[in-house]
Amino acid sequence: MLEKLNCYVAKVSIFLVTVALIAGIAGCGPPSQNLEIRTWYDLDAVRNNLRGHHILMNDLDSTTDGYEELASPAANGGRGWEPIGWGYWGGGQVLGEVFKGTFDGQGHEIRELYINRPEGCQVGLFGFVGEAGIIKNITVMNASVTSGEGVGGLVGLNGDTVRTFVGYLYAVGGLLGYNGGSVSNSYFCGNVTGDGDVGGLVGFNEGTVSNSYSSGNVTGRETIGGLVGYNQGTITDSYSMGNVNGNWTAGGLVGGNSGTVTNSYFNYDEFLINGENIITIGALFGEDFDQWFANDKFLDVNERLSQENGYYVLNNVTDFKELLAFGQDSSLKFRLANDLDLEGDPNFYIPYLAGEFDGNGHKISNLSFNFGFVSQVGLFGYLASSGNVTQVRVETVNMTGYWGVGGLVGYTCEGTVSNSYVMGNVTGDRDVGGLVGQNYGTVSNSYSTGSVAGGSYVGGLVGLTDGTVTNSYASGTVTSSYVAGGVVGLNDGIVSNSYYAGNVTGNWSVGGLVGVNYGSVSNSYSTGSVTGDGNVGGLVGLTDGTVSDSYSCGNVTGDYHVGGLVGGNRGTVSDSYSTGSVAGYSNVGGLVGRNWGTVSDSFWDTETSGQATPDGGTGKTTAEMQDIATFSGAGWNIITVALNQTNPAYIWNIVNGVTYPFLSWEP
Repeated sequence: MLEKLNCYVAKVSIFLVTVALIAGIAGCGPPSQNLEIRTWYDLDAVRNNLRGHHILMNDLDSTTDGYEELASPAANGGRGWEPIGWGYWGGGQVLGEVFKGTFDGQGHEIRELYINRPEGCQVGLFGFVGEAGIIKNITVMNASVTSGEGVGGLVGLNGDTVRTFVGYLYAVGGLLGYNGGSVSNSYFCGNVTGDGDVGGLVGFNEGTVSNSYSSGNVTGRETIGGLVGYNQGTITDSYSMGNVNGNWTAGGLVGGNSGTVTNSYFNYDEFLINGENIITIGALFGEDFDQWFANDKFLDVNERLSQENGYYVLNNVTDFKELLAFGQDSSLKFRLANDLDLEGDPNFYIPYLAGEFDGNGHKISNLSFNFGFVSQVGLFGYLASSGNVTQVRVETVNMTGYWGVGGLVGYTCEGTVSNSYVMGNVTGDRDVGGLVGQNYGTVSNSYSTGSVAGGSYVGGLVGLTDGTVTNSYASGTVTSSYVAGGVVGLNDGIVSNSYYAGNVTGNWSVGGLVGVNYGSVSNSYSTGSVTGDGNVGGLVGLTDGTVSDSYSCGNVTGDYHVGGLVGGNRGTVSDSYSTGSVAGYSNVGGLVGRNWGTVSDSFWDTETSGQATPDGGTGKTTAEMQDIATFSGAGWNIITVALNQTNPAYIWNIVNGVTYPFLSWEP
């Protein structure tokens, strides 16, 4: 069954669009006949030759034959021009009448184009350009385009993939609504207004944007960027020159980013985000931007910083600020030579880091940022897949952003964070962590202290992870309405050899270590108290993954699905235990509150928990819980040790008759 995409209303006011090349990936298939275009009638006939090679022979405007009938405000019942090409998403592929030919404007202009299709999708001069389609050397001037989604002055969608977000695709751009191919040597001069994923040049980019720019104002609701609304592809050697206004996730160059940005900027001093000068990805101070632009988009790091042993040395705050200009270069490595104090530079941070940053054990203090509509913020906002942050100490932190908010890093894209810590307060709406907001890389040998608060997916160390968190801990307070964890809010990756010592409070899915677990939790523990409404656990609030070789000993209080170790279990729990007191009203258990999954070789203390009835696991007395026979008999990897001794050859150690089992790696 085919389902056409739902729409939101968006409008592009086009003063000037010039395109040297817009292309999808080169494709195969025989072309149909070539068409020389001299009138609007000829242009309209392109829709009958979607694989043909078409050439614009002269300018088209309101005086050209066919304008009133095909492209004027009176055309097609007031709807104006009908875009060339359309597509459906069905059966895992794009279906429909997609343009896959070649259109060469030969440097000519198309003027006074009018489109008013607020219920429509994929709207522009061309609606949908497929993977083999090429549009080049064309200028669109003085056009008015109104559409639901996938709207651009020239092309609504470019590429062979339609990406949906919660059932809707916004994608509003001055040039392209959606780009899944390539855009190069192109620019747009005009204002762009939309709902979500709104960009001055491209609304949503999954392809490549290079050597291009936009210079109009961009306004929208969510994910609004001066050049690109949301970038999931690559942006290189490009810039934006316009003000940006948006409710959430607004940026001078890009609104949201999970792709690659290289040598692309906006002028921080000249252009405003919601009426203020705010650092986001691509920000350059005015003098640097002017020099970069005048010098053929190049700045020389060797003119700014000295180099020792392969690292560029940062001696002071002025040196640290050079990372605005050079942080996008993955080949560069930086090292702190002294402690830094940012008290005199509120709202300053490095929004993008692609190379290596070695804090060298030095301290950066008084980091602050307070713009609740900006996403991916931390000492480093976005850490690229090639990025590496190590040995950084960040103290006296006060960070407030929208999503992807962390004291050290806002968002890691397969990058690494190690041997670092944060001390301070971090606040955001979602994906908020004391150290890292969103992690798709590796976090190791790090910790955070202080308070972390947000609306959803909040963790004392990491808000959301689809990567690895290991050998780390958190000890501050964590507060969230939806999904809160002492170390990680939402885990879809690996959490191991980590612990939490603090207090976690929330409503739904609240855990001492992890709020919701879809991945694996192992060799970890929590000693903090946990309070919530539903799915409340001493270690994990709700799990649909695995929990193994872990324990909790903090007190747990909730309403329903309340467990000493796990609140709600839909996965697997093995070789684990809990000892804290447990209190609730419905589905309350010493180990697991509500069990739909599997629990094996796991125990809880019936005396200290106040719970005798199981829904998974085996209840034992305190004496039994301190007897190695209970655990060795269940096949645990455990050995008896003397007091204050450990044996790292085993996962578990116990001072028989004196202590509960403890993990051999524990500090």
